[in-house]
Amino acid sequence: MTRPRRKKRRPQAIAPPQLVQSTEEFEQFLRHVSGQPWLALDTESDSLFRYAPRVCLIQITASAAAAGTQSLPEPANVVDFLIDPLRLPKLSGLGELLADGATEVILHAAENDILTLQRDFDFRLRKIYDTQLAARILGRQGIGLAKVLHEEFGVVSDKKMQRTNWGQRPLTQQQLTYAQIDTHYLPALRARQTRSLEETGRWDEAQAAFRMLETISFRPPEPRTLWQMKQIRSVEERDLGVLQAVWEWRESFAEQVDRPPFKVLGENGLVYLSQKRPRTLASLRAVPGLSERQARWFGRELLAAVREGEQQPAPQRPASVRKPDPALTAAGKKRYEALRQWRTKTAAARGVDPDIVFSNETLQQISACRPATLAELEKIPSVGRWKAQTYGAKVFSLLRNGHES
Repeated sequence: MTRPRRKKRRPQAIAPPQLVQSTEEFEQFLRHVSGQPWLALDTESDSLFRYAPRVCLIQITASAAAAGTQSLPEPANVVDFLIDPLRLPKLSGLGELLADGATEVILHAAENDILTLQRDFDFRLRKIYDTQLAARILGRQGIGLAKVLHEEFGVVSDKKMQRTNWGQRPLTQQQLTYAQIDTHYLPALRARQTRSLEETGRWDEAQAAFRMLETISFRPPEPRTLWQMKQIRSVEERDLGVLQAVWEWRESFAEQVDRPPFKVLGENGLVYLSQKRPRTLASLRAVPGLSERQARWFGRELLAAVREGEQQPAPQRPASVRKPDPALTAAGKKRYEALRQWRTKTAAARGVDPDIVFSNETLQQISACRPATLAELEKIPSVGRWKAQTYGAKVFSLLRNGHES
């Protein structure tokens, strides 16, 4: 979908964010945002620096005006808060606000923030607006936040800050600025998108998609295993015992020193150790990705793990587990293909990515379940009422005929 070019203006300087690091500051923050019709939210984590990542910063942008006062959601009319969960003993007041259903929560690419806030604080977000999802429903390209902010507001975001250590204190001025920008412009972006969604008749579709985000639920990830290594298929059976031993040592050591396992030693180094089986500290110099400092730090432990692996039998490779295919029959596959072709044409005509209509997984479920009523179609995960009512008649026709009529 094409749209007129927006005349770019030089972004105005924005006021510094308000740091929320004490209980008193947090209570003042809650008093300001309680009763506000909307707020923008983002988080920063330290997944590149810890064994188990955690949310290290919560960014909130709200109207600068008091609750109940009308104010346009323009960048000049907002106030930015940077909440420090590493210094605050309790954040339940924020969780209650995000779950009350009265305050709209604006995010960009909401899923990861939803999951991490559930994981760390058991927050449940309601009344969500996702600016990235809205952009996709509008058929926009280049939907990353940095690109959107540059195109809409002329703002340049320093992407290097994404890979910095958000668990360190104090945060640098560059980190604070980057974090602030992530939410500062979202209310204005939401207002612009809303107008476009209404003008194009896609507002109801977006609202239905946003409601689906409320159903996202965090599930603890499966424990990491040796068999998840990308290079595992290339490792010979005779080397698996040593590989398992050094892999398990790395996992234990990484947890002990609270570092991501890949920052202790990468996969190339693990495979090298399993194949070459060095005997001395000097020979560790040839291990890919292992510095002299690391060799001095834990080289003896690595050598011990190699010796241990040589004494143990090779672990048995797990049987290949394939995801169950819901369309097992030839007729089911025919229905799926008919649905897929129709979905692709429909998406192209609307100027959106195919999964905005239906994902492949959803089409497989539809072709397997063969719903015959709107109520049955609506119950399929990720379909919902709007898509059932909008696409139901065509879906039912394809399920009956196996092809487009």
